[in-house]
Amino acid sequence: MNGFFESCSDGRTGSDGRTDGSVLAISGNGGRPLPAAVVLTDEMIRSAEEKVPYTNVNRTVASRIDTLTGLLGEYAFAQYLYGDWRMNRAEENRGREDFDGVEVKTSAFPYSDRLHLLVREDYAAKRKPSYYVQIIIDVPDRKAESIASGTVAYICGYATSAEVDDAPKRDFGSKRGGDGGYRCHYIPLGRLHPISEFGPVH
Repeated sequence: MNGFFESCSDGRTGSDGRTDGSVLAISGNGGRPLPAAVVLTDEMIRSAEEKVPYTNVNRTVASRIDTLTGLLGEYAFAQYLYGDWRMNRAEENRGREDFDGVEVKTSAFPYSDRLHLLVREDYAAKRKPSYYVQIIIDVPDRKAESIASGTVAYICGYATSAEVDDAPKRDFGSKRGGDGGYRCHYIPLGRLHPISEFGPVH
């Protein structure tokens, strides 16, 4: 449930103005598999904000919205997978996978297909979920300190635990400048398995 971020950006804003938590169809990606897109609603954001004090974890904080980002990523994946964002396990998954066999990694960053799935090397060494799913919450600025209703969460794709373990590692730096203080395994979004292969179950 980590709100990891990237130090590279060339993004676009993808909201079409809808605020109903729908999974959207998006078009045009140079022939690459398209991510799914979920519009974040007021209700989703309020719910996540209420849970932030109870779900903070003892780790390096990348930004003020780290925990909020992670919670909303889980909500977006539940919306995609089940058709209901409330079917998340955010209040009961501390120390466990976010969903059965699935760990969701979420970044709040201007969307770009040049971003990466990031998994901290210390985390990857401790846990072995079947799959890691990468979600990008398409905020307008890499230093955003809030997430507005109508923002789009892109569910970009997934990788297996073994693929993450085999991926290269580097320190992606801090939004506040300088080193991040930890290294991450990284896989470019374009090399992830298409999320359409994972498929909704609702």
